[in-house]
Amino acid sequence: MSRVAGNELVMDRGEGAYLWDTEGRRYLDATASLWYCNVGHGRARIAEAAAAQMKVLETYHTFGRFATPAALELAERVAGMVPIADARVFFGSGGSDAIETAAKLALRYWNALDRPGRRTIVTRANAYHGLHAFGTSIGGIEANSVGYGELIADVARVDHADAEALQRLVDERGADSIAAFFCEPVMGTGGVFPPEPGYLDAVQRICRDNEILFVVDEVITGFGRTGAMFGSDRFGIEPDMMIVAKGITSGYLPLGATIVAERVWAPFWAEDPELMFRHGITYAGHTAACAAAMANLDILEEERLTERVLELEGPLLEALRPLEQSEHVLAVRGGVGLLAGVQCRDQATADGVAAECVSNGVIARVIANATLQVSPPFVVDQSDIDLIATTMQDALAAVPSPA
Repeated sequence: MSRVAGNELVMDRGEGAYLWDTEGRRYLDATASLWYCNVGHGRARIAEAAAAQMKVLETYHTFGRFATPAALELAERVAGMVPIADARVFFGSGGSDAIETAAKLALRYWNALDRPGRRTIVTRANAYHGLHAFGTSIGGIEANSVGYGELIADVARVDHADAEALQRLVDERGADSIAAFFCEPVMGTGGVFPPEPGYLDAVQRICRDNEILFVVDEVITGFGRTGAMFGSDRFGIEPDMMIVAKGITSGYLPLGATIVAERVWAPFWAEDPELMFRHGITYAGHTAACAAAMANLDILEEERLTERVLELEGPLLEALRPLEQSEHVLAVRGGVGLLAGVQCRDQATADGVAAECVSNGVIARVIANATLQVSPPFVVDQSDIDLIATTMQDALAAVPSPA
C-alpha cells in the first residue's frame, strides 16, 4: 500500500476499449481490466437488462429447491454451450468461488463413492486459480501464498508443460491418492503460456486412465477469449468440471460457475436423502447478475465477437513480436485468441514499462514472470492493436539499459 498512497489512478467512465479517469485522461484498456471486459465498456444493453430484472426481483437465493427464472435460463443456456454432455451448473460470485466449489466437490465426490483416500489436488507450476483458501493453496505462483502458512495440505504441483510429469506423480503417489487435476487451457496470470502441442490431450488421457477428475479452469479463456467459445473447444478436450467467470458477464456484475459432468453430479441425484453436497454461496445465481449475463451472451453471439477474436489473434501476435528485439524482453507469447504476454528481463523492468505505458495512455499490467499482460476487449481494431504495440515499444526504449 505504500506504493499506492498518493498515487491512485481513479477510473471514471468507459466506452468500448477505452477508459477515462477522473482528470479526463483517456486510456486504451489493453488488459480488459482483469481479463474480463470481453464485449467492451459502456454497454447500456447489459445495464438495462440488470435494471429491468431488479425492478421485478433484484435477487433471491438458490439454496435447496429455490430458484429464479433468470438463474434457470442462464444455467440451461450455459449447459448447452459447453463441451460437457448433460452438464449441471453451480453458480457463485466469481472465479475464486467456483474454484472453491470444484475443489470441495471433488473431495466430496470421492467420499460419496466410498473412496476417501483420493484427497490430493494436483496443479501446475505458474498456475493461478484464484485467491480463496483452495485457490491460494493449489496455485503455482509462490508469491501469492507467502505469509499464510499451509492452508490446504493435500496439494501437489507438476511442471506446467510436461505431461509426463503428471504421469510420474501418479506413478509415485498412486492414483488412489489423487482426487483431481486442475488445468488452465492457456495459462493466464502465470505469464500467458499457451499449451505445448498435444499437452492437453495427454493430461486428459492420464486423468481418464487413472480415474482422476479433470478440472479445466476457463475463468480467463471462457466465452470467446481464445477465438472459440471455450478453450476446451479450441483444444478438443472434455473436462469433468469446468470453471467459468469473468466473460460470462464481461464483468458487468460478479458471477461465476462450476459446470459439472454427469459422472460427478450423478451420485448426488441418486435417491439417497443422506447424501448431500453441503455447500452454497449467498449470491449464487444472483438474479440480476444472471440477467446481465444473458444480455452479455446475446451481444457476444449477435456481433460474432468470438469470430472477431479469431481474426485478430494473428495481427496481435504479429504486432507484438518485434518487441522481442528489445534487450529488455525475454519472450513474446501468444497466438491463441486475444491473449499475449511480453516477458521482460526482470520485475523492475516490467514495472517500469507498465508505468510508462499508463503514462502514455495504454493500460498495461504486470503479472507473474515479469510479464506484461495483453488481453484487450474483443471490440478493438487494428489501430488499437498497433497503439498497444507502439506504446510498449516506446516504453521499452525509455527503460535504462541493463548494467
